[in-house]
Amino acid sequence: MRATVIHAARDIRVEEVPDPVLSTGADAIVRVVAACVCGSDLWPYRGVTPTDEPQRIGHEFVGIVEAVGVDVHTVRPGDFVIAPFYVCDGTCANCLNGVSTSCLTGGWWGSDDRFGGFADGGQGEYVRVPLADGTLAVVPGPVADDEVAGLLTLSDVMGTGHHAAVSAGVGAGDSVAVVGDGAVGLCAIIAAKRLGATTIIAMSRHPERQALAREFGATHVVEERGDDGVAAVRELTGGIGADRVLECVGTKESMDQALRSTRPGGMVGYVGVPNGGPELPIRQMFGRNVGVNGGVAPVRGYIEELLPDVRSGVIQPGRVFDLVLPLAEAAEAYAAMDERRAVKVMLRP
Repeated sequence: MRATVIHAARDIRVEEVPDPVLSTGADAIVRVVAACVCGSDLWPYRGVTPTDEPQRIGHEFVGIVEAVGVDVHTVRPGDFVIAPFYVCDGTCANCLNGVSTSCLTGGWWGSDDRFGGFADGGQGEYVRVPLADGTLAVVPGPVADDEVAGLLTLSDVMGTGHHAAVSAGVGAGDSVAVVGDGAVGLCAIIAAKRLGATTIIAMSRHPERQALAREFGATHVVEERGDDGVAAVRELTGGIGADRVLECVGTKESMDQALRSTRPGGMVGYVGVPNGGPELPIRQMFGRNVGVNGGVAPVRGYIEELLPDVRSGVIQPGRVFDLVLPLAEAAEAYAAMDERRAVKVMLRP
């Protein structure tokens, strides 16, 4: 079978790799219908995260179950499934507490573990899924091809944007500013509107992303950054700042922008993967009573909540995919996202 392998910075190849096999009774084999490139995949692509040896890459996919182990009870061959960007059992204390990203027996795609390794990446023709009962979310069939994009967002970006909004406590009538106009930031706009925010400020400098942000529910766009960006947000929010600010980038500058754009007593919900040294100025937060909440998004726990709205078209996060390429062109998919020629790229085997 073919799969995407990263060899070094900016060296993405599609290669023949061994077919996955059931290695434990809790596994499933999934034939990938669609996968995608994540913003966090760009950190190793750019060399920010080193690649010491060639390895499979990718952690977002949807597909059809081909086979299951003897201990799998809720997933069956033929099921259309969504695989979140991590593996979890769904039964441990952390999963039951709503933090399945900290599953006591789970792990991450591409990392070794006690269950025979999570070496499979999501950008391939087939994937072995450990802990299938806890990890995979079954989508009741039939599933139309035009649903695939929306369902794929539930493996990461839509759930992550939703987590930013939930972590910040977005509710009816709130003013919300979103820092970051990538797929997660755009999905955070969808989430903020869905939860009842009435003023939604997209911080974006890119016309095509600004247009999509407005279609998703943004009421205003702020292009400025730094002090000018803070001033623009305050001008739109009665001079005090937004009730909730959603940080969807993960750099020192984006966190600073988020904190200073929040009103006294407000909350920042952060989901940007920390790269670039985000820092929390505790004295500043203390003086203004600004809180920070969030982290790696436990998207598996949000799938059932968001799935009906995605399938009905009430929300349309699948529109963040503005480029679809065959798996064979994975290298171009990475280049397009790295060069900001695409918001998010879908790969079809």
